[in-house]
Amino acid sequence: MEQDVQKKEEAVVETAAPAARPARGSLRGRGPRGGGRTSRAPRERSEFDQVTIEARRVARVMAGGRRFNFSLTVVIGDHKGRVGVGIGKGIDTALAIEKATRDAKKNLFTVSRTASGSIPHAVRAKYASSDVEVIPSSGRGLVAGSAVRTVLELAGVTDVVTKIHTRSKNKLTIARATVEALKQLRTK
Repeated sequence: MEQDVQKKEEAVVETAAPAARPARGSLRGRGPRGGGRTSRAPRERSEFDQVTIEARRVARVMAGGRRFNFSLTVVIGDHKGRVGVGIGKGIDTALAIEKATRDAKKNLFTVSRTASGSIPHAVRAKYASSDVEVIPSSGRGLVAGSAVRTVLELAGVTDVVTKIHTRSKNKLTIARATVEALKQLRTK
């Protein structure tokens, strides 16, 4: 008799168990953030890689206190010779990154490279207070620092040695000086 009671209690417990909920973020029901919105198609992967080389929080004083904005410098490239540098400002970092990426795509250009991925000749360029020199050097790989390295990596340039002839630590002007140097390249 006790066994019958136990079986009935187990049966009641099994039927009273809540129904299985759909997995988080599934198409049915509410997503992980609620709102019951229909799920979007997955975003297509961009052909460009992007790197944020500088992020600054800028404050301005208003009547109610300080207001903060963000200023970001982004470099995009496809590792096949196309590269661009852009700057974006916004009230949050996501908006600033989106604007900077759009600006970088507007400023895309193609770097003339040799068959080995190096550059055809040495170049030197100045932008604002930044002065950058890029010299081909076969077999050494990419010897660069700061924003110069990021720009050259995303452009797909290898076997070069670089020198930054400035005291400035401003990554935006260093990146733009590198872009100016790469724009001077000519193939024979």
